[in-house]
Amino acid sequence: MKRDCSFSHLISLSGLKLVIYCVNKASVDIMDSDVEIIDVPVALESVEAELESVEAELELVKLQKAELVEKENDLTFRKNFLLHKLEKACDAASSGGHSGTARETSEEELRRYDGTDFAWSKHLKRQLKASFHLSEFRPLQMRAINLTLSGKDLFLVMPTGRGKSLCYQLPAICSEGFTLVVTPLVSLMEDQIMYLRSINVAAVMLNASSSKVTLRTFKLLKSIFKSWGRIFQEHSKSVLAGMIDNKDPFKLLYVTPEKIAKSKMFMSRLEKANNANLLSRIAVDEVHCCSQWGHDFRPGVASVGRRLKARTIKTAPLSLDYKLLGILKRQFPKVPMIGLTATATGSLLEDCGKILCIQKPITLRSSFNRTNLFYEVRPKMSDDMLIADIASLIKKRYKDQSGIVYVFSQKDAESVSSQLRQRAISSAPYHANLDSDDKSGTHRKWSAGQIQVVVATVAFGMGINKANVRFVIHHTISKSIENYYQESGRAGRDDAPADCIVYFGFADIFRVSSMVVMENVGQRKLNQMVTYCHNLDRCRRSLLAVHFNEVWDDKECNKMCDTCRQGHDVIATDIAEHGRQVVEILELAASKQEKLTPLKLVEAWMGKGPTKHRKSTQTTALSRVQVESVIVHLFLQGYLREDFSFTPYSTYFYLLLGHKAPLLKSPGYTLQVKIRSGYSQSELVKSPSDQAKRSHQTLEKAPKAKKIKKENND
Repeated sequence: MKRDCSFSHLISLSGLKLVIYCVNKASVDIMDSDVEIIDVPVALESVEAELESVEAELELVKLQKAELVEKENDLTFRKNFLLHKLEKACDAASSGGHSGTARETSEEELRRYDGTDFAWSKHLKRQLKASFHLSEFRPLQMRAINLTLSGKDLFLVMPTGRGKSLCYQLPAICSEGFTLVVTPLVSLMEDQIMYLRSINVAAVMLNASSSKVTLRTFKLLKSIFKSWGRIFQEHSKSVLAGMIDNKDPFKLLYVTPEKIAKSKMFMSRLEKANNANLLSRIAVDEVHCCSQWGHDFRPGVASVGRRLKARTIKTAPLSLDYKLLGILKRQFPKVPMIGLTATATGSLLEDCGKILCIQKPITLRSSFNRTNLFYEVRPKMSDDMLIADIASLIKKRYKDQSGIVYVFSQKDAESVSSQLRQRAISSAPYHANLDSDDKSGTHRKWSAGQIQVVVATVAFGMGINKANVRFVIHHTISKSIENYYQESGRAGRDDAPADCIVYFGFADIFRVSSMVVMENVGQRKLNQMVTYCHNLDRCRRSLLAVHFNEVWDDKECNKMCDTCRQGHDVIATDIAEHGRQVVEILELAASKQEKLTPLKLVEAWMGKGPTKHRKSTQTTALSRVQVESVIVHLFLQGYLREDFSFTPYSTYFYLLLGHKAPLLKSPGYTLQVKIRSGYSQSELVKSPSDQAKRSHQTLEKAPKAKKIKKENND
């Protein structure tokens, strides 16, 4: 049959029955049982509706298939990874080795560097005891030291507090000339120099950014302190002269990346030192920064990213200067280089090797696990309750013990420090915008025990060498697992028990998101951190192990994290219906050409906020903590996605429907989440934090959502 819309009706013979297709059925008047009249527009509508239904169902099937394929790929990758690790573990057990290396260097070859039959071995042993007051090496230290003294390039991946610094400090003492140490932060340099001078090891520092501050301050106060400029200039000249002095006036020279990138005078003097065989080695501390800060910005928007970062943690200059460190190996190819970090995956180290222009470096890696650290996540409540909870911990559990409270911004550092002092806790802020003398003073007082708590941004962190830090509290979540591991790793460097506590708040997710928006993988890394905090049933160490590509047995945790200590008393509950309600709210907003912030989405679902966001949707009887938990889960699993809007002074975060959102509309579709069960009544009144956790953990007992009355648009 063919269709011609110019005719009023079409006739088709089907067997013994006459079928008439009409453009307008009302215009046809035939009364015969053997004649069937079909209204073409109505028939087309029916077919099109069925076609749309089939296409929608097909899309859902495709999504479900993609979801299963994604899960299959993840499991297959994990299986292959575990098989590979098992094979390596068996090989290591049979050979007695335990460290990972580049493929070009066999384990048998590396074991030779564990020995004490080198020309420098006796000198090493004497200096280890005389200078560092140690009687023996920790695992991997001897191997790393012998490798660098043999002129090998290597990466050393070792947890915080396991003695990475010794692996270049001791060789520096036992070598002619000096070791150049590149570090990312001034606080790190000051900490190292304070320690080295306390054990009578000659060490100096040059810092480009602090030089500018000093000279600017000198110009402003020239009439009062006329000698400041002369003192600074004499120090700088003394260091530059010492670089080519055969009498070895110092053994370690600490610099920041921008000093190398911006000072032609320094690079010229470094070249003269190398020609005189006085540059013994180059150490790049926190080497992961090469990759982490060197490639964080998306092409085309780097300038915006730098402006956004400059208002928060002041790391923009480093991000560019770290990319320029390859000049060192290109200019001084025969000088051995050692890169040190506590956190690095294989791909990250490969990236660092390319940036630093190191050919075939040897990689030594020890386990990420530090058995003395207790990991805990606490729900974040209102500001007053949060400060009260932190103050209570410090005054009761950590009375007279040193610690760090990490915060999101410089403003938070000042505010939290002030509030702790109001509660009779000696504390001081530390952030990049403080005067250099104030930062140094705070650092020294805290190291000496004159201040109990430093309230700091990430400007205070990597390489801090204070052994007796009993707690590291995160007032706000870190932007990545790597950052959190580094920052929390400041605790318990003396191997005594210490606590690592992070407060996890719904609003902080999106606050930090606006900071990492310009980074290539910033949102993905942040989501990993959120997953760590949102988790209720998995061992905290197992999540860290997955991130750092290590095989992990939960028994090794020994109940040194909150989930293992509380027990895995979890049950699964279906939140698909809750998810459908969230989807409806976002669809309603989209139909009105609007986007919702996470806060507005929460309020709309709870029946609050503008009427236009609630019309024809359902409100929920879940508590606010439960509502936020559901939205976080939907976001992490891809049912919701992020969207950003930029203004000259702010970045706004919105939630939109994600690629998995259509699945929630499929009849019978379930979305399982795990929650805790079996809490006794006595456990509900421990603290505001515990009450919030209880509210989060009774999701399955909440009543079903109810309809709200339809209202007119505003």
